[in-house]
Amino acid sequence: MNTTPHDDAALAPMQLDDFDQLDAILDELRTRYEQTPQWEFCDGFLTALVCCRRAIPEAEWLPVLLSMGEAPDEETGEQASWADAAQQATFMRLWQQRSDEVRQALDIEVESLEDDRAFTPEVLDVRGNIAALPEDERRQFDGDDLPSFAQVWALGFMFAVENWPEEWQPPRDREMAEVVDGALGDIVVLTEDDEEEPTLSASSEDGPPSVSQSRLDAYALGIWAVYDLRAVWKRVGPRVATVRHEQPLPGRNDPCSCGSGKKFKKCCGVT
Repeated sequence: MNTTPHDDAALAPMQLDDFDQLDAILDELRTRYEQTPQWEFCDGFLTALVCCRRAIPEAEWLPVLLSMGEAPDEETGEQASWADAAQQATFMRLWQQRSDEVRQALDIEVESLEDDRAFTPEVLDVRGNIAALPEDERRQFDGDDLPSFAQVWALGFMFAVENWPEEWQPPRDREMAEVVDGALGDIVVLTEDDEEEPTLSASSEDGPPSVSQSRLDAYALGIWAVYDLRAVWKRVGPRVATVRHEQPLPGRNDPCSCGSGKKFKKCCGVT
């Protein structure tokens, strides 16, 4: 997003209805283009854009995330497109609102993730939600490869990193480079499956076990990693392109540019 952060007073927090609208729009898009991602993936992608070294404009990220404006799929003939201008306007308004919310949270110093102001990714406890279903409903998911807690969100984040790798190259400063490498590593861990025995519920104290303690620890590290990435790139700033002013070389019989008074071929032009 190529935007300017709003003042705190101007930011309205996202409500459940707002996220329901986003889900509904993505569901509708999926009926016409089945590769449309879930909102959790989109939220990870959005968070990466907020943390990115360069502000990625809408015209650049929208085709990457939702395939808007791309040619039809060669096999299916499907093509991503908005249902109408109103749907597009609603999605972009809510996207901007969520971007501002994430940006504001990451720019506030917090000591604990329990702080109400702390950044909170939009993640689903899919395994926990299914484990809480009645047994007969649960059976229909037997054998399904269900995502681990925060896995889809992390995949969305890294999808943005992979599409703009030049914006995530570690800075020259060794200490900050280590921070970037470590932070990205912590997010990559979340893209992997939680293969340990679930002992805790990610969504409620009395819910069925759906996540391991190590996964929750990794999730916390992933959130702090987002803070670190945002802080590093704010400090370093966007990359500056090297400008080279090419001057034509003097002819061999021209006066040498060093000011010696000799011809170029008898001075700096000597090989």
